Amino acid sequence: MRLKSKLPDVGLTIFSVMTQISNQNNAINLSQGFPDFDVPAELIDLVEKHMRSGCNQYAPMQGVAALRERIAGKVREIYGAAYDPLTEITVTSGATEALYAAITATIRAGDEVIVFEPAYDSYVPAIRLNGGIPIYIRLRYPDYQINWDEVKDSITPKTRAMIFNSPHNPTGSVLSGKDMAALTEIVRKGEIVIISDEVYEHIVFDGLYHESMCRYPELYKRSFVISSFGKTYHATGWKVAYCLAPEPLSREIQKIHQFLTFATNTPIQYALADYLEKREAYRNLGAFYQEKRDRFLGCIRNSAFKAIPSRGTYFQMLDYSDISREPDIEFAKRLTIEYGVASIPPSVFYHNKEDNRVLRFCFAKKDETLEKAGEKLCRISR
Repeated sequence: MRLKSKLPDVGLTIFSVMTQISNQNNAINLSQGFPDFDVPAELIDLVEKHMRSGCNQYAPMQGVAALRERIAGKVREIYGAAYDPLTEITVTSGATEALYAAITATIRAGDEVIVFEPAYDSYVPAIRLNGGIPIYIRLRYPDYQINWDEVKDSITPKTRAMIFNSPHNPTGSVLSGKDMAALTEIVRKGEIVIISDEVYEHIVFDGLYHESMCRYPELYKRSFVISSFGKTYHATGWKVAYCLAPEPLSREIQKIHQFLTFATNTPIQYALADYLEKREAYRNLGAFYQEKRDRFLGCIRNSAFKAIPSRGTYFQMLDYSDISREPDIEFAKRLTIEYGVASIPPSVFYHNKEDNRVLRFCFAKKDETLEKAGEKLCRISR
């Protein structure tokens, strides 16, 4: 029996492909974005504590009340934004679920959605599954900034939403105050919804700070803001995230969420509620990863790669144009097989497969992992 595919051109994700090649060749995996170091021991102890205390049945659909209250407190403290934990915060089974639910709640057949490329690979399939039409705007290489005149020119009466990602995966760029002012001016008079993927909100470098949609009242009222405990606490496999939105928007995303996963892991939610009291764990995250970034850059200083500045996330883009003229997919595969370091080719994040001869490397790794990878990368000659 066969089904007519709703996504006929979608196959195995590049993350699965590169991880498989990495495993087959015993390579250092700097492709998929996950740490190779442990979750904080205290947080693991808290999960066990709540498991043993009997918190093992369904959580409330919106999320455990204690966790929603702590999220509201954190967001108020950092961004000055007041979300009601009863009606405006939804705990989800990962950020991808939150993104899918927000897109599904917003987009109907024929609606246009502005997407900035290179774009994380879950956005466009979710738009298409809901009958939407992606409208692509390319971030300007090599600084990966937004051309706001192009954004204005792309808006039509059918424009229903824009999807933003800052700090940005895969490029490491971040939105600035000027960007937020330009966005505010563009959406001020319309009914455009903003879906803001902010899962790396605490990983910002070089004295910059995260420009959340939460900070700006005119953006706040039209935004789904999504963040991830997996990125913040090195626990990507736990798949716990949350979505902030004003009550009318939250009501709609919860209608979708309840029929996707209904609820998220109960003891982990209670543990996260407790651990959020440890404010330094997220306040110091940017400095922690900036040290990782700088260590990785130091390790490849004498290589033939050229670094493109990473202002946030735990990803570093490296230009290999002085090494090879190969397409990025082919070079990434050869780099894994012949030199033992796996990366991600960013052309897969463009609808037209734009290739700037750069690769994305994840530096959320132990120091010894970064040093070994650096040694291998420095052996590659021009």
